[in-house]
Amino acid sequence: MALEKKLADFKSALTRLQESHQRSLKFKGMDEFSFYRDSTIQRFEFTLEIAWKSIKVFLFEVEGVECRSPKSCIREFFATAHLDEAQVLTMLEMVDNRNLATHTYHEALADEIFDDIGHYVPLFALVYNELINA
Repeated sequence: MALEKKLADFKSALTRLQESHQRSLKFKGMDEFSFYRDSTIQRFEFTLEIAWKSIKVFLFEVEGVECRSPKSCIREFFATAHLDEAQVLTMLEMVDNRNLATHTYHEALADEIFDDIGHYVPLFALVYNELINA
């Protein structure tokens, strides 16, 4: 089943993101921080990609709903009562931040996105749990 594979990939990516974020925090204020911060941002981008594609497969296989883009899949996940309004808004913000991180690079933006990742990790975990428990 495609969903099982996506969920396994999602879990792995989330675990690696959590590890990277925690390790980065240990280096905050040190010369090495920018390396760890950038690694965490890359893992965030990867985790978000896997998350929305997991939602896409879930919606199709479980809910019978077809979506094509990250934002449309997140909105459909909300419409099928798997997220509340605050969670969907945060996930849409994640997509915007991922797009900024991918197409623009500034130290201040990287620091801002890194700080946001601390709030995103628990939401990724919530989405993962919603997907495996639905």
